[in-house]
Amino acid sequence: MGKVYYVSKNVGLGLFVLAIIALATIIALSIAYDKEKAKNHNKPGDGAIHGTSTATPATTAFTSKEPWDNYRLPDSLVPVSYNVTLWPRLKPNADGLYIFTGYSAVVFTCVKETDLIIIHSTKLNLTTFNGHYAKLSGLGIATVPAIQKSWLVEKTEYLVLQLSSRLTVGAYYILYFEFLGELADDLDGFYRSEYIDDGVKKVVATSQMQATYARKTLPCFDEPAMKAVFNVTIIHSPDTVALSNSREIDTADTINDGVAVRVTTFEPTKKMSTYLLAFIVTDFVSIESNQHQDLLIRIWARRKAIEASQGAYALNVTGPILQFYEHYYNISYPLSKSDQIALPDFNAGAMENWGLITYRETALLYDPIISSTGNKQRIASVISHELAHMWFGNLVTMRWWNDLWLNEGFASYVEYLGADYAEPTWSIKDHIILYDVHVAFSVDALTSSHPLSLPEDEVNDPSEISEMFNTISYNKGAAVLRMLSEFLSEPVFAKGLSSYLNMFAFSNTVYTDLWDHLQQAVENTPGMDIPHTVHDIMNRWTLQMGFPVVTIDTRTGSVTQKHFLLDPDSVVDRPSQFNYTWFVPIKWMKTGVEQQPYWLLHKTDTNGQMRVSGEDWVLANTNVSGYFRVNYDADNWERLLSLLNTNHQSLSIINRAQIIDDAFNLARAKIINTTLALRTTKYLSKERDFIPWESALRNLHYYIFMLDRTEVYGVLQAYLKKQIQPLFEHFKTITVNWTKVPTGHNDQYNQINAINVACSMGVMACRELAKSWFKQWMENPHNNPIHPNLKSTVYCNAIAFGGVEEWDFAWSMFKNATLASEAARLRSALSCTKAPWLLNRYLEYSLDPTKIRKQDTISTIQYIARNVVGMPLAWNFVRARWSYIFQQYGKGSFSLLKLIGDITSRFSTEFELQELRKFKEDNLHTGFGSATMSLEQAIERTISNIKWMTENKAHVLNCLTE
Repeated sequence: MGKVYYVSKNVGLGLFVLAIIALATIIALSIAYDKEKAKNHNKPGDGAIHGTSTATPATTAFTSKEPWDNYRLPDSLVPVSYNVTLWPRLKPNADGLYIFTGYSAVVFTCVKETDLIIIHSTKLNLTTFNGHYAKLSGLGIATVPAIQKSWLVEKTEYLVLQLSSRLTVGAYYILYFEFLGELADDLDGFYRSEYIDDGVKKVVATSQMQATYARKTLPCFDEPAMKAVFNVTIIHSPDTVALSNSREIDTADTINDGVAVRVTTFEPTKKMSTYLLAFIVTDFVSIESNQHQDLLIRIWARRKAIEASQGAYALNVTGPILQFYEHYYNISYPLSKSDQIALPDFNAGAMENWGLITYRETALLYDPIISSTGNKQRIASVISHELAHMWFGNLVTMRWWNDLWLNEGFASYVEYLGADYAEPTWSIKDHIILYDVHVAFSVDALTSSHPLSLPEDEVNDPSEISEMFNTISYNKGAAVLRMLSEFLSEPVFAKGLSSYLNMFAFSNTVYTDLWDHLQQAVENTPGMDIPHTVHDIMNRWTLQMGFPVVTIDTRTGSVTQKHFLLDPDSVVDRPSQFNYTWFVPIKWMKTGVEQQPYWLLHKTDTNGQMRVSGEDWVLANTNVSGYFRVNYDADNWERLLSLLNTNHQSLSIINRAQIIDDAFNLARAKIINTTLALRTTKYLSKERDFIPWESALRNLHYYIFMLDRTEVYGVLQAYLKKQIQPLFEHFKTITVNWTKVPTGHNDQYNQINAINVACSMGVMACRELAKSWFKQWMENPHNNPIHPNLKSTVYCNAIAFGGVEEWDFAWSMFKNATLASEAARLRSALSCTKAPWLLNRYLEYSLDPTKIRKQDTISTIQYIARNVVGMPLAWNFVRARWSYIFQQYGKGSFSLLKLIGDITSRFSTEFELQELRKFKEDNLHTGFGSATMSLEQAIERTISNIKWMTENKAHVLNCLTE
């Protein structure tokens, strides 16, 4: 366990010398590298590398099962270090293309005899040397075979070199490349971002290497376990700044091919994975802090954003969060600097490149006047998530993408801890229930879910890798790790983490390595007692998909567990070595008194302490400390409902949310009846807290989506109007007729709920309020009277109940917005119109990058699909243009993952199911890439929705009209 590669003991001894000779290797590499450059007079030019051929290389057909046909690299070669020089051109060449040129040399060692060198390379024009795409040389006394043949394999994205003889085990070699690539606007690899400043187009060269895009930037061993040291040099215009993972150590102005350039050289990086590389050339400026001892912290953004102090909040929270993690992990921050940069075009929310974290502007920039509380929380949470990766993910990295949850689930859990340390008044740790636990439940209750840790052979090509960046890896990973921390206790959990990170620093692991160190922490903690080893407990939560519903019969004390499925008639095709049973840690209370935690270790058990009668009641999974749902006998349900109706504050805020969420989902699974689920919302007219309301609204959102095209919707709307009216009036009172901001962080969120639901459900005072605020803004565009917290909901409702004048005004304000979060609010609100022609026009805009940024295309279509009027329009739009959308945004892209799910979320008829299946059949030749699993989940959800409508529509009508 814990070895980076599968090698024999004898070969392992050869690897031991790597640390000793690392410095000598880097020096030798630099000398050899400089010799190659001098020998070939190869300064990168404006579109070609002089004296060499840059024709697009021929590619081999994909027919056989040779080593180069496997998506995984052979285990015969191990990289040690790279020297990389890149020169991105921020102006188009004579052909109108933005390009970059570069040189690289990788030092590697041979750990198994081989006459093949296989290295990743794609979408690069490689210079040929004597007819081959690389030069091979040796270090020291290594005998260097000749290259007999070289070719590219398009499907597996390899460059293959066939050698005349075998490489020597233990010897070190240098592979040298020259290349040219397009600095495209495709948001991956080394790419181009653009923005307008005072009417002038500015270009930024930036990068996104995760998961498999480093190979688009330079030939490299592009797998997470192939860690190496990177020596980076960037050539750029003197009026720009170059950034990379490590600190700059030298800049020199010179002339290259008649062009004045600046050459920036960076410190050698720590040993790291290729997917964490970052290269940026920009005219951005920064603010910095040296308050964190010997660590340079900088926030980079557009000059106007920095001058408007939009980076100040990010800078203020970064230091405290880093300090928290240093204490939590008991390991100092591993690098000498922490750069964070806000990019105009960025596909993900943020990326944890080691030492140079990239963000969407909405995830890093905060304006204290224009931004909302939600914007502020998102920035703190995303920064906390990315900084958590600096240790967990970057310092210690999963060996392969099948264990991505180790990276993302962990960061998604501890981001709440880091943000809570920076903003202790927010009670943000409670939000994990809404944003991770409940979100994970919704996907993990499908038969198309998957285990947290998949077998390696199920995750191979780039599309399969991208599919792993999903709800299971992030949200379920967070929920399960939180449960583990709860039953171990946070100090024991943190102790095991620290041991794990120290042991495997700068290397790679599998999930069992983490279990080993947590088990050691348990064994070294006096009085710590768990019923099985960490391995035996946690393997049941990570190696099988899904989660249990625990049923407690308080009449008998019987406790049972069963795999929870939203559709109980669905067939589980994926086998489980544990037969879908779990070791379940249950924290519980009896009539308001916490009880001794209890472990359910079998499918059925009896706990006499849970037998109650009379007025006594049982509540299990207190504060949702475990990843499971809870059902009770009818009598106990009645006692809990009575408690909600008479004294709801005797239950914690989290458990009120839990009761609602469990009841609605148990009803969808036909475990309890729909009437019981709806009864959990009767007390809401007295509820004032955000988390229970949010839980209820998310579940009622399903009812709205199922029923808003049916005759039942009017009754549902009337019921929700009645329930929301007291909350609306409550906030009107405490804000003194909407003139003040609620004091509490969560109250500010619940005020948004009150206005949004009241307006949507027909509270006329709310609609008039929204329309009047928006009208005031239209009359004086330079003075927006709407508080930032309320902008999203007011914009949406004003546009929904307005016409083309409101829409065109919002569009104009969107195009002129100077803060990304304000532009994002307006872009979402524009989808709220009820006019089909406006929605169709907006759909067309979404594919026009002069109107909607490419990074925002998919989410814009999603917003339109969530509108009951827009849903069929978006569905037809995507079906008609699937091939184009897939080519532009698909294959390995994260952005497609939720598109199909959102568009089809209302599907609940046999006809819609047939359309969905036909869509799948008609586009098999095009493919679905990272959306493949999402499509299967959409089909499964639609089948479940059809059944739900058949069985529950009449019940809902009857319940709400009683």
